[in-house]
Amino acid sequence: MSDVRPPLPPFTRDTALVKVRGAEDGWNTRDPKRVALAYTVDSQWRNRAEFPRGREEIIAFLTRKWARELQYRLIKELWAFEGNRIAVRFAYEWCDDSKNWFRSYGNENWEFDEHGLMRRRYASINDLPIAESERKFHWDQAGPRPADHPGLSDLGL
Repeated sequence: MSDVRPPLPPFTRDTALVKVRGAEDGWNTRDPKRVALAYTVDSQWRNRAEFPRGREEIIAFLTRKWARELQYRLIKELWAFEGNRIAVRFAYEWCDDSKNWFRSYGNENWEFDEHGLMRRRYASINDLPIAESERKFHWDQAGPRPADHPGLSDLGL
């Protein structure tokens, strides 16, 4: 089956960490079609006040998101895991088309199917306006966060 996304549940600490970093790296590509492949074809989301269902709605949602949230850089951190579920906390920095900067903080609850695809994603997010000089996420936007770049806890977030 081509729709298998290891690591598969049930998760251990190590496999949950791999899943979280894989999700972070995927989202940092800002490629809606690529990101959507990590979700089941009928995946259910809650993201702020939007409720995308299925890959096509996820692609449309992410396309709108990344057209609005420029210079997007994301860090995710494992919070908890059990069986086929993972909880993460995250922060991302971005600016709008007027160069107003923000750091968005949130939590996500994830549920995976037996093939390692995410079937449910519930996100709660808050935006904090920041000055450009307050940015903490500094890496080339063309790729994932470098292995030596601090994570959320290391940054005091």
